[in-house]
Amino acid sequence: MSRIRAAVLGSPIEHSLSPVLHRAAYRELGLADWSYDRFDLGEAALADFMAGLGPEWAGLSLTMPLKRAVIPLLDEISDTAASVEAVNTVVLTADGRRLGDNTDIPGIIAALHERGVDKVDSAAILGAGATASSALAALGRICTGEVTAYVRSRARADEMLRWGERLGVDVRTADWADASRALTAPLVIATTPAGAADPLAADVPDAPGTLFDVLYDPWPTALAAAWSARGGRLLGGLDLLVHQAVLQVEQMTGRTPGPLTAMRAAGEAALRARH
Repeated sequence: MSRIRAAVLGSPIEHSLSPVLHRAAYRELGLADWSYDRFDLGEAALADFMAGLGPEWAGLSLTMPLKRAVIPLLDEISDTAASVEAVNTVVLTADGRRLGDNTDIPGIIAALHERGVDKVDSAAILGAGATASSALAALGRICTGEVTAYVRSRARADEMLRWGERLGVDVRTADWADASRALTAPLVIATTPAGAADPLAADVPDAPGTLFDVLYDPWPTALAAAWSARGGRLLGGLDLLVHQAVLQVEQMTGRTPGPLTAMRAAGEAALRARH
């Protein structure tokens, strides 16, 4: 039986949950001839790796620092990927073409839809890193009003304003010192590194709205735990990982996994095994 290959690329890559999630989907779909691996690659090694891929390869998942570096190596990228200049999914077609997409943006939207969040009249973003641009693009599709980004520097503020203009999203920026004000928004997306938003846990209001904290390890974060304790709707990084992985599996295999329970359970088990 010939094997069909896929993998996740990036650096560091050893803690990626992508192999766990994709392999769970393959098992559910009965794709015994599919394999999914991980490769620790930096930008300098990417072109040679891509050049060496044979016809057995169906697709690649990309994480940092490769989401932008891969674009010149592709034949075509989707409008979604172009909107944030980031590709996290490459499909290798039978006729040798390399197609890039970004499943983080629709993954955020799908995760929110799963929890009953279809539209909001305003939202807040904590942070202004790479994930914040995807969050802003997602909010452009579900937020009917203003998005406030809480950032630590003028340079970050200017970057978020540029992204807002490019994506057609009504954005204003505020200083991180006032980040506790974000917690009253109907939807808060936290894109900060581990520990950065922990001090905000003490400021979570009674009956908060929805928090989407994109971290998944450690979980729950202090902010997420406080949010849940006060009765707010809570999503975490594993929700995003599962939903964006489902979209990758669909594109690479042409098959749609069923209920997400198998992939989510596999991810949860892998995280428990780390601690």
